[in-house]
Amino acid sequence: MRRFRFTNLGFQTAFAAFVDERRETPEDVDAVVRDVIAAVRAEGLDALLRFARDFDRVELDARTLRVSAAEIEAGAAACPQAVREAIAFAAERIKSYHLRQRPADARFTDEAGVELGWRWTPLDAVGVYVPGGRAAYPSTVLMNAVPAVAAGVGRIAMVTPPGRLQPAVLAAAKAAGVSEIWRVGGAQAVAALAYGAGPIKPVDKIVGPGNAYVTAAKRRVYGAVGIDALAGPSEIVVVADGRNKPDWIAADLLSQAEHDPAAQAILITDDEAFAAQVEAAVQDQLKTLTTGEDAAASWRDHGAVVIAPLSESPQLIDLIAPEHVEFAVADPEALASRVRHAGAMFLGRHAPEAIGDYVAGSNHVLPTSRAARFSSGLSLYDFLKRTSIVRCDEEAFARLAPATVTLAEAEGLPAHARSAAIRLGQG
Repeated sequence: MRRFRFTNLGFQTAFAAFVDERRETPEDVDAVVRDVIAAVRAEGLDALLRFARDFDRVELDARTLRVSAAEIEAGAAACPQAVREAIAFAAERIKSYHLRQRPADARFTDEAGVELGWRWTPLDAVGVYVPGGRAAYPSTVLMNAVPAVAAGVGRIAMVTPPGRLQPAVLAAAKAAGVSEIWRVGGAQAVAALAYGAGPIKPVDKIVGPGNAYVTAAKRRVYGAVGIDALAGPSEIVVVADGRNKPDWIAADLLSQAEHDPAAQAILITDDEAFAAQVEAAVQDQLKTLTTGEDAAASWRDHGAVVIAPLSESPQLIDLIAPEHVEFAVADPEALASRVRHAGAMFLGRHAPEAIGDYVAGSNHVLPTSRAARFSSGLSLYDFLKRTSIVRCDEEAFARLAPATVTLAEAEGLPAHARSAAIRLGQG
């Protein structure tokens, strides 16, 4: 963990260097991913089954590759009732939040008499990648599938690495309305969704987080299909004054540090004594966390405490452009209103980021690695597309055609010009 003081000479340079440090996995995986994708495109199902044997040590065939409806039902039923109820609670809140984002179609006639507008339609098919390594992630299923269902996507294909499917994941799939689940993970799963492989038919867009191989594969298939984003290690910035309970703030920092040794947790406070109390609370809580090894590595290598006037926190946040920001201060709105670059903001002492991960209703699939400067979190819009509409009668066309001809000729495109001129009797 590193400590910065806003008043120190060279603070801006040192802190900017810290923010820019590479946290992604240094291993070069692109060559492996390239070969895996090529194999799936060339061999289809045979490649998937071979990779299941080689990478996952699982024997599958065309029949067992797909999780049956009976398995989904049995798995969901095996999920503890309290977890099922929490999943249903979260699913309803996520659905309600995202339905409020639904945009309206529009048609209007402008002053030239041209009828213009747009129409929104859902994607036909979406693939949802659900990790299966460190833990079960029912929230990943909900955050990616529920908005797709709310948007009206016709087909949702979920992929997850082979092995024991966690009951909570199957319960979440059932709650979200996902019935097509395939036992395939890694770059080969991304390739199968993008290009098709045996019984797995291609989709139009792939969403959901994964490891470095999954991210590299999504980068490679982009263009053949759409993708949500290229996910990096998780991030949180907590802006807190000395009126907070130190153990609360420590828990908030560790809530993201436990995701990954490369995760980043930053505290910004104007109270140096409080900062020391938070640091001590972090060390105490690390002793009892089952995820303590990863969280400790994250806090040690990528954690930071910044001592600065709270009024300066918005400009520091914009420099970081983090995935999550908490404002645990008396007037969170005053600071949050000045922030331009953040994936999600949590306002007040009783709004920890963890509620956003699960039940607030907003989406937890958010931009990382400073991508909040130019992108947003997953939303209903990721599963919709907009079609423009133009209608001209003869009179409206006559108003637009001369400028069309002029611009087409200026660009050296005579067929474009003729397409308009010929309707004016000039072709």
